[in-house]
Amino acid sequence: MELTIGALAERFGLAPHVLRHWEDEGLLTPSRTVGGRRVYGAGDETRVAEILMGKDAGFSLEDLRELFAAPDRERRRAVLREQLAQVRQRIARLTLSQTLLEHGLRCEHENYQECPRFRDMVLSRRDGVDLAVALDHH
Repeated sequence: MELTIGALAERFGLAPHVLRHWEDEGLLTPSRTVGGRRVYGAGDETRVAEILMGKDAGFSLEDLRELFAAPDRERRRAVLREQLAQVRQRIARLTLSQTLLEHGLRCEHENYQECPRFRDMVLSRRDGVDLAVALDHH
């Protein structure tokens, strides 16, 4: 089954220009009709699903291109390990954000700037203390 760019884009809820961009980035290689129109097959549908899953996992288009072009299992695993490290860093930052926000919601001071714990955290950050350490100060 062959799809036009519009039909494939609609299938995934994308604008056609997104598929053209992914082609420009080397992630898609649709066939062309004699008239030069793009034609997408089942392999292209699968690749679009892979790209979307990769983007959901936090990959950039450049990272996906590297992953798709990896010559062997070890190189693919290296790309995946790097992405996992980045995801873990984002999770750590989000966990710190969650802790800070939860403190703000639990704080009983009318104005959060009057909270001694908040002031301690701000002073710690001002002095260059990492957010995780500043949040841990009691």
